Amino acid sequence: MENRDFDVVVVGGGLVGCSLACALAPLGLAVGLVDAGIGPTPLAADPRKLALAAASLNALGRLGVLARLATPPTPIERLHVSREGDFGVLAVAARDVGRDAFGGVVLAGDLGAALQQAVAALPDLVSVRGTATAAGMADDDRRVLDVLGCIDDPGTSAAASVQRWRARLVVAADGTHSPLRAAAGIGVDTHDYGQTLIVTSVRMASAVPGMAYERLTSTGPCALLPMAGGRHGALMGVATDEADAVMALDDRAFAEAFQRRAGWRAGAVREVGSRSAWPLRRLVATSQVAERLVLVGNAAQTIHPIGAQGFNLGLRDALSLVDLLAETRSGGASDPGAAGLLSSYVERRCIDRAETLAFSDGLARVTASESPWHRLGRSLGFAAMNLDAGLRAGFVAGAMGFRGRVPTLARDVA
Repeated sequence: MENRDFDVVVVGGGLVGCSLACALAPLGLAVGLVDAGIGPTPLAADPRKLALAAASLNALGRLGVLARLATPPTPIERLHVSREGDFGVLAVAARDVGRDAFGGVVLAGDLGAALQQAVAALPDLVSVRGTATAAGMADDDRRVLDVLGCIDDPGTSAAASVQRWRARLVVAADGTHSPLRAAAGIGVDTHDYGQTLIVTSVRMASAVPGMAYERLTSTGPCALLPMAGGRHGALMGVATDEADAVMALDDRAFAEAFQRRAGWRAGAVREVGSRSAWPLRRLVATSQVAERLVLVGNAAQTIHPIGAQGFNLGLRDALSLVDLLAETRSGGASDPGAAGLLSSYVERRCIDRAETLAFSDGLARVTASESPWHRLGRSLGFAAMNLDAGLRAGFVAGAMGFRGRVPTLARDVA
């Protein structure tokens, strides 16, 4: 079995893993990427609609990914948030906080295709389409992976092979059910919300251009995200035991069900696209690191999509790691998997991760409650944010991805 040595190996060729590979490229490290997807189809076919926070747009723009999108992100210029049965709404415009937009909306598949193009253009990256199995630690203190797949390496012919990769640092970006996390003995805390998110696209009769609508309900969020061509990405949470029946509705019946949930602020539903269903569960790793291993993205935390925080949080995981690797290299250190660096990573991610997890989970649980006290609290909360510029600014900053120590690539230009 052939041995190959790397500074960093990223396992997982999804949105976060590919973003990390791109961000690592300027550091001069020997980097390997293992992508469990076979070819470009799985990632590029992802039907979800993603609300990219302003911080994420900053980073993806600097990495050259946005320029590769088939359709540019559709700006989110206004937010309208309400809760079914409660009084009051939160309505805020980007211009009120001195911005052109809070973020932008893309198709996850389009972003995936753009990231795959960016990864393919990295001249020094060794990329494998296949699987990586944890094989313990080497005598020289490297983590070992058995890699089975097809090597996309300019120095080799593309052929199926088995290799033993040894890395000073392995980054597990291998998803919610991360095999690397399990192999490292890292546990998880889980919660099933009893909800399924149905994702589609719709055309509305009178939606305000650039407006994102989120209607919170007892069975999850109902949201409209502005997209190109006058369409909206549509998300509707339903009770899990009702999901199959809702998915089986014809377009007319589904449009009526969505209309009842979304209300009429954006007008009538004129057209409905194809649908997909996604069970909503929270999973949080009990540790973000192990010996020469760090978890990022869904491997570290898979969260409720309320407030559109998931990918944005995972991207900031990856970018924060890149910042630390760059800082240690500039300071003369050469070990990307050193225990001190991983401890610094956990510390650096503490505020952003804790606040985002609390926001997502707390909002999902509180907005699902029909308690009169929760109704009153939610309504007063909306009123307070509408009246208090400081509260509103804090909410907006978090929604845009500016929590804690913001990664360098994600920061606004001064």
